[in-house]
Amino acid sequence: MIARYALRSVLLLGASLLAARALPAFALEGEQTVFPAIATEQVRLVINGATDVDAMKPLILDFQQIAPEVSVEFNDYVTNDLFREAENACLSRTPYGDLLLSSSVDQLVKLANDGCAQDHRSPETERVADWANWRDEVFGFTFEPAVIVYDGKRVPPEDVPRSHVEIAELLRAKPDVYRNRIGTYDVRASGIGYLLAFHDALQAPTTYGRLLESFSRADVVTRCCNSEVLGEIANGRLRIAYNVLGSYAYAASRRNADLRVVIPRDYALILSRGALIPELAPNPDLAKRFLDYLLSQRGQKVAREKAFFFSEGTPLPPDVDGPMSLIESGIGRPIRIGPALLAAQDQATRDRFIANWSSLFSPNKP
Repeated sequence: MIARYALRSVLLLGASLLAARALPAFALEGEQTVFPAIATEQVRLVINGATDVDAMKPLILDFQQIAPEVSVEFNDYVTNDLFREAENACLSRTPYGDLLLSSSVDQLVKLANDGCAQDHRSPETERVADWANWRDEVFGFTFEPAVIVYDGKRVPPEDVPRSHVEIAELLRAKPDVYRNRIGTYDVRASGIGYLLAFHDALQAPTTYGRLLESFSRADVVTRCCNSEVLGEIANGRLRIAYNVLGSYAYAASRRNADLRVVIPRDYALILSRGALIPELAPNPDLAKRFLDYLLSQRGQKVAREKAFFFSEGTPLPPDVDGPMSLIESGIGRPIRIGPALLAAQDQATRDRFIANWSSLFSPNKP
């Protein structure tokens, strides 16, 4: 633990030497980034998140426009590491930041169910959809479809998959062309990868079984994180990525015009990235203030335009291949934040699911 904090201090010092408010172009998991207060610092908000700092940067900087006395420390983790450290802190009755953010909302629900969260009610939390609010303790603040990404230079139009079934059929028809060229999450290493795979199996068990079988034959490449999969498409290593979060996929496509984003036409899982205030948060009122900002009309506008790009009730971002409205079209299937997610975190269920997944193919290592 001491070594980890020492490493973060070195990273922070290096960043501060570059510029007082500069941020790295690509955040590394486990990296600490500090956003200094615009005015004299009076208080520091500590956020521990499994959310890329590049995505959170516009929101944090805008929040500081209305809270200039607040410095924000953002510690970026992979989902499983964040959950493990938060759970250990709760069990040992040790403070662990003021706010937790994670795409693995099932892990946040598990923490809340174990008494590791405090509730919050405000006019802003009242605006949250029922499916994205559990017991006023876990709040969804984004609207992100799981998408397919492909390399427009290397995947011909006739091969572009627009459904889960079409990916399986493509791999059956052209196994040699796409062997080792399809990427997705390693569900053993990624909490969000596991959550999406678990809900794929619930949503369409037969289709998902066929898809996994096709992945097995095609030697699918598995990675821990969105950034790794998208990076390997950008450098030509992969041609298609499956179950990438739409926000990261669209941000990558804005940097690289060869990356194309597709909403699956049979169904699209919708994730709402979650926020939780730990029971022993040192600054709970400040955490509530930032949470209210994330849920506010102002925060949601910044999220839609600069951070996560997708939102409920608005058209898809430009150049995304999909229906105008995910919900009205019937394609969007929100993952409800609630007690049903506890099934995904049941240890026996999780072990059995991962064992079955692993038995179908041996994931490639970086």
